[in-house]
Amino acid sequence: MDQHGQRSRHRGARNFGRAFGLLRLGVETSSKRTRTVSWEDPFEVPRAAAGRSGLELLRDVFSGKLPPPPITATMGFRGVEVEDGLAVFEGEPGEHLYNPIGSVHGGFAMALLDSAMGCAIHTTLQAGERYTTLEVKTNFVRPITVDTGTVRCEGVVVHRGGTVATAEGKLFAVASGKLLAHGSTTCLIARSA
Repeated sequence: MDQHGQRSRHRGARNFGRAFGLLRLGVETSSKRTRTVSWEDPFEVPRAAAGRSGLELLRDVFSGKLPPPPITATMGFRGVEVEDGLAVFEGEPGEHLYNPIGSVHGGFAMALLDSAMGCAIHTTLQAGERYTTLEVKTNFVRPITVDTGTVRCEGVVVHRGGTVATAEGKLFAVASGKLLAHGSTTCLIARSA
């Protein structure tokens, strides 16, 4: 308590950090960090999709001819390879992605898996088709920290029917080759109106 009977914010932050082991990890809970994110028009890619197959469109996104979606800048990952039925992303786990238990939030792995699996299905779309995710399942195998380094996520189509497609994904640490998470998705395929 301070002189006015109010609880000290700094002390509460330190107690919160202590409760979750952050001080033991050497993380100073009172030092502020800033991260600036920039992105391009998120509607440029959907506008460019008209009359193009999913693979054509994603090749232009992955090569830089079209801007990547803003989620990649926000979360810190990028598309690195795309072929028919395959999409590969790499990412850098950072402090800005940490949760209260001292590791990267599971949403980072889930976003990479969802992106890789969804884009793998996207590569199978003909001009005039679109997809939306119906279900995603993620299994976390190992924790991710900043020390994990670059991670690589590969999504592969398992089944592509007329209205339903499924894919699987695996997320690895590039340096060690260890599996960090894996998942599966089911997507609905539809014709554009």
